[in-house]
Amino acid sequence: MANPGKITIIGGGLAGCEAAWQAAQRGVRVTLFEMKPLRFSPAHEMAQLGELVCSNSLRSNAIDSAAGLLKEEMRLMGSLVMRVADQSRVPAGTALAVDRQLFAARLTEAVESHPLITVCREEVRCIPETTDGPVILAAGPLLSGPLADHLRTLTGDAHLAFYDAIAPIVEADSLDLTVIYRKSRWDEEGPGDYLNCPMDKERYERFVAALGAAQAVPLHAFEEPKYFEGCLPIEVMAVRGIDTLRYGPMKPVGLAHPLTGAIPHAVVQLRAENREATAYNLVGFQTKLTYPEQQRLFRTIPGMERAVFLRMGSIHRNTFVCAPRLLDPSLQMLRQPGLFIAGQLSGVEGYIESAAMGLLAGINAARLVLGQGVLIPPPVTAHRALIDHLTASDPVIFQPSNVNFGLFPPLVGRKIPRKIRGQVRAELALTQIRQFSAQF
Repeated sequence: MANPGKITIIGGGLAGCEAAWQAAQRGVRVTLFEMKPLRFSPAHEMAQLGELVCSNSLRSNAIDSAAGLLKEEMRLMGSLVMRVADQSRVPAGTALAVDRQLFAARLTEAVESHPLITVCREEVRCIPETTDGPVILAAGPLLSGPLADHLRTLTGDAHLAFYDAIAPIVEADSLDLTVIYRKSRWDEEGPGDYLNCPMDKERYERFVAALGAAQAVPLHAFEEPKYFEGCLPIEVMAVRGIDTLRYGPMKPVGLAHPLTGAIPHAVVQLRAENREATAYNLVGFQTKLTYPEQQRLFRTIPGMERAVFLRMGSIHRNTFVCAPRLLDPSLQMLRQPGLFIAGQLSGVEGYIESAAMGLLAGINAARLVLGQGVLIPPPVTAHRALIDHLTASDPVIFQPSNVNFGLFPPLVGRKIPRKIRGQVRAELALTQIRQFSAQF
């Protein structure tokens, strides 16, 4: 399927197109396989490459936001996806939104017209051997059929997920620690590992009623309303009975207040998301609620009235590998050098995050062909934050994530006011990414 010294890419979405472009721009021949229009996934309907399935928004374009910073880093690294997105943009305030038809058309034209890229419109049913050159698997989150079966044999059943249940993440210093207390369930000594937001009976029952009446995201045509009992949306649990959450993720047992000894009626527990404890996960709060509803309701939780959300909760069909067990920082499989996993399949969420992983995979696959060493982005950058999330997270609790500042290392030195932290991070990251880009 692939010729010696060339790169094979499976999947013509954002990650596959970006990877192909980056490799070809470095003088390496690429064969890009895309099954459309021969066969469509349940979510796709356009024959073009780079189809945007859901929203036409690529989120914030402001460089003092994590999403905007990632975009600017990609621009500095010569991203095709960002070039086409900028050419196809439509008015959307500070967000970058695109005309999806124009975006797909221009991306397809750029890839298909590149002299070193051959686009093959056929379905790939098994992953090629890397003895004929590097392979980049960027087949997307709806991977299924024989290709998914083959990936399962390579990774093992325990390391490939087909269902994505994500709880929200909040910024640690946006929490009110005069209300929230630290305690692990049943721990008698020490401060405990969890932050606890206590609720009395009246507040709890108002919260449950609000959950049951809140607006949820409609299911896509390709999704079925089938949830695992172990990861039910909290709004589904709420309508099963007034005490369901109190016997589930909001169970107060063993969480008496360490100072007063009072036992709350219910508790929302927060667990540290990173070693630095700059971000906290709402334990058991996977949800299909819309993002505005999540922010409105979760800010009624005691101590979270001013919470800054780094990631919102979601539940949807999404195939991804357990990256911390399987991938190295160049996005190659640890046990199969030369096989790269890119896009959402690698364990990131979002259009731009997927394209960014394609960009890095394309660069490093090309460097393998050219006999050069792989490159890993500097630690303070958005690209490195995503790579660290994929490869340095606890594999037991690993979940896909959008880029957010909670994934970055803490800012060192003097205390930096919240309103300028994003700008400070951007200045550091963009200086480093310019130096990094000078290497290729």
